[in-house]
Amino acid sequence: MDVNFKKNKIIIMITKKLVWIPILFIAITVSAQSKLDVELVKKLEEIQRSDQENREKLIDILEKEGKDSKKFKELNKKIKVIDSSNMVQVAKILDERGWLGEDVVGKQGNITLFLVVQHANLETQKKYLPMLKDAVKKGNAKPSFLAMLTDRVAMLDGKKQIYGSQLNTNEKTGELYVHPIEDPDNVDKRRAEVGLGKLSDYLAMYGLKWDISEHKKLNMN
Repeated sequence: MDVNFKKNKIIIMITKKLVWIPILFIAITVSAQSKLDVELVKKLEEIQRSDQENREKLIDILEKEGKDSKKFKELNKKIKVIDSSNMVQVAKILDERGWLGEDVVGKQGNITLFLVVQHANLETQKKYLPMLKDAVKKGNAKPSFLAMLTDRVAMLDGKKQIYGSQLNTNEKTGELYVHPIEDPDNVDKRRAEVGLGKLSDYLAMYGLKWDISEHKKLNMN
């Protein structure tokens, strides 16, 4: 009788320990997610939707009717207005709270902060570039974001880009081309360091081929 009682007591004790472990795990998980700003996540989802949906339509119009078509020009003008409105909202977030990480705004929200700045004017991009650099150091933004914004600023400033992320359009032919790259021989090494794939694979998505010899010949100065 005493033996059975001891066995039952041991089973109860073990059961209590087993029940306690998942409860503790749940408590830790909830605590880890407590920093998430749900309202801000929703707001950034709306901003991201407005940033992307018209760009998808613009690409479709470009392929079917060309950049000189009335539809393309009207939608492109609309996108600029939306970009300006989105930047006002994102600037308020960045100025008041800094560059927030995924722990606060989620993965998509963190991407949206980058996209809106990436689509802003040069002056705005230059303003937030140092903040993005600091965010990368703190782990609140991906190095690839910094690489792409650095390239965008360089391109709009009339300088050579570093990572080859920016494409431009030939005004005469309308064809895409790679904006001039500084030290193209080592571009893939630099891209790998910030989490970007090979330049040839990136360009293939746009139907372009990476010819380093031709690129160097065209951009000797």
